Amino acid sequence: MKEQPWSDAVVEYGRILVVTDNPVSRALAELATTIGREVRILPDESALDGLEQAGLRTADAVVLCDHDHPDRDRMLRTALTGATGYVAMLGSRTRAQRTFEELASDLSHEALAKLRVPAGLNIGGKHPGEIALSVLAEIVAESHGRDGAPMRR
Repeated sequence: MKEQPWSDAVVEYGRILVVTDNPVSRALAELATTIGREVRILPDESALDGLEQAGLRTADAVVLCDHDHPDRDRMLRTALTGATGYVAMLGSRTRAQRTFEELASDLSHEALAKLRVPAGLNIGGKHPGEIALSVLAEIVAESHGRDGAPMRR
């Protein structure tokens, strides 16, 4: 009998905590739910508290879908200094550079190395669903210890 390329094994993955409720975060939640991942969208007004009280684990992912959130730096510091395995923020390469510079004043190189800005794999999408797909693909790759490179490589 030929072996199938998929597995029916039940795997326990970490949660995906998404900061702010917007079209990208809703698309990310919908896609992630489809593949069996637990997602929590943390609304603007309670995002920092939600993140600080989440009990972050190594298998968890934190995604900031709003790089202009007033508590952005505190949320990134919370995620980067905790056990969180994947921490990302949507934004341009220019925003990414500024964010790294701002956080470098009080975070270690090891903590900053966990931060992925811009979030996601470079698939060229601009639609909220395409952006969400690129971020989710990076989370899945990370959770399996892969780099997200093409299978043909």
